[in-house]
Amino acid sequence: MIFWLKYKMNFIQKNIKPYIDDKQPDYLLLIVASLLMIIGMVFSYSLSIFTVDYYDYSQFHFFLRQGIVVMLAIFAMWGLAHIEADVVFYKWKLGWRLLGYFSVALIVMNFLPSFMVTASGGANRWIRLPGFSLSPVEFFKIGFIFFLSYSFNKKFVNLHKITFLEELKMLAPYGIVFGVVVFFIAVMQKDLGNVVLLAVILMVMLVFADRSSKVFFLLIGAGVAGFVSLVIFAPHRVDRIKSWWSSVQDGALAPFPKAVQDMLRITEYAEPYQVSNSLNAIYNGGWLGEGLGEGGLKLGFLGEVHTDFVLAGITEEIGFFGFLFILVLLFFVIFRILRISRRVENQVYHLFSLGIALMISVSFLINSYGISGLIPIKGIAVPFLSYGGSSVLALGIALGMVLSISKELPQEKPKCEPS
Repeated sequence: MIFWLKYKMNFIQKNIKPYIDDKQPDYLLLIVASLLMIIGMVFSYSLSIFTVDYYDYSQFHFFLRQGIVVMLAIFAMWGLAHIEADVVFYKWKLGWRLLGYFSVALIVMNFLPSFMVTASGGANRWIRLPGFSLSPVEFFKIGFIFFLSYSFNKKFVNLHKITFLEELKMLAPYGIVFGVVVFFIAVMQKDLGNVVLLAVILMVMLVFADRSSKVFFLLIGAGVAGFVSLVIFAPHRVDRIKSWWSSVQDGALAPFPKAVQDMLRITEYAEPYQVSNSLNAIYNGGWLGEGLGEGGLKLGFLGEVHTDFVLAGITEEIGFFGFLFILVLLFFVIFRILRISRRVENQVYHLFSLGIALMISVSFLINSYGISGLIPIKGIAVPFLSYGGSSVLALGIALGMVLSISKELPQEKPKCEPS
């Protein structure tokens, strides 16, 4: 043990300490992000009581696992925050490593034997490693955002005088790359939610890379067509869409004539019970909540309450005001990241920070809209709050990279005092 500690100290002394500078990162962002992770850790204990009892786990099974990952994520944020951004992005090539390693993991995972993977919905989603499972897509998203940031800056930023056809030719390689992403994530993993997330990030980042409005609307059309195709050729997605439509059709069809209502109405699909129980949990929470640990819908009525439906479980226990407090913290994190993106002069850092802010905000919106019945449910983790080691650790690395960028912001000039 002593030799191991001595080895680690020597490694830090030689490979990390030389790149630590005296510039101050955005400590407010670091503190609030850490607080959100700790809140998620607390609810991983409170909301998992039925699962713990059903599988006869230890009382602190989920809490301890999430606690270890939260500590690692906070350490990753703090460590990367104190390293020079150029070292993190260019010398260590962290973005490229995340993209390369986890692209390979996404591909290899589909060919691993069953004892090395964990399946969900008939597709392999996690690689089983000694003591924990790894979801490659969570880390791949960060690498993909870096790839877009670096590539868009190299090809498109400050490039204005080209024809629409030339612009399409320059975008063609990205279409091929994204097609590969769609195949391995949406087809092989049956994970359409993360494909939608990456598509939104791609389109918005293109806008901020000074691309024309024609390209933007063309991509929207292509995205809609691709989404419809992926739904039509997957029976389980068609069933999910019909199940969702059965729960919202009365309100959506009310303004239309009876003939149109009869044509579009679905009768053979019952209202999805998960969404009903999710809405009941939110309603039960009221203004102040049932009390921490006192929620009732988590006791076998609302499945995946500590993962996909964590927002409903949280709202039942701490109420609207408690949920509003968490929402303010989450918006503060997004605002601080966007502030860094807006002020940093390096365009790669600008686009990368923007992409991370989009990843957090769009993930939250997809999940919150799903549990409230506004859109079909998609299994996307709520940033900071859902139980899951891969999503929390990947987010910690992403925010650590953003925090390293925060030190590159131009210093604000002191206000002149009147003489």
